[in-house]
Amino acid sequence: MKKQMITASPVTARSDDEAVVFVIGVRINKWHSVYRWLPVVRAMTPMIKELYTNKELGFLSMEMSWTLRSITLIQYWRSFDDLISYARGEKHMKAWRHFYQRAAASQAVGIYHETYTVPAGGYESIYVNMPAFGLAKAKGSAPVTKETRTAAKRMKAAQNQASR
Repeated sequence: MKKQMITASPVTARSDDEAVVFVIGVRINKWHSVYRWLPVVRAMTPMIKELYTNKELGFLSMEMSWTLRSITLIQYWRSFDDLISYARGEKHMKAWRHFYQRAAASQAVGIYHETYTVPAGGYESIYVNMPAFGLAKAKGSAPVTKETRTAAKRMKAAQNQASR
């Protein structure tokens, strides 16, 4: 595993344009039905690989977490239109059809997603003692300054920048 560089100084994500945040995941409801949920989980890998390989699709970055029952991906996209275009593409549609044909009726595995389109100036962030992460990894980072030391100041600065 590649070692990630930790940035000790506080940074914030650039907020000069829209942020599209897409949360998608799977939840294993019936552990004993491995043949139902494992193909759904495995279908994620080729799509993630495709997104990282083809930056022109509009995918910017992703964070992943898992619990005993679920895997959650938080993805950052250039635009809502790019996200929708990918969802209508071959790899995603194949995985979607497979889920409904073989897994949905069994209730062994659930899938979910949430999409948030946040306008420029509508978000703020801070990262301390972190590698590139989240919005800052997706959109780039800027140092936290006296003018952006608090959440309220970062939001105001983002709003001012967006209104220019």
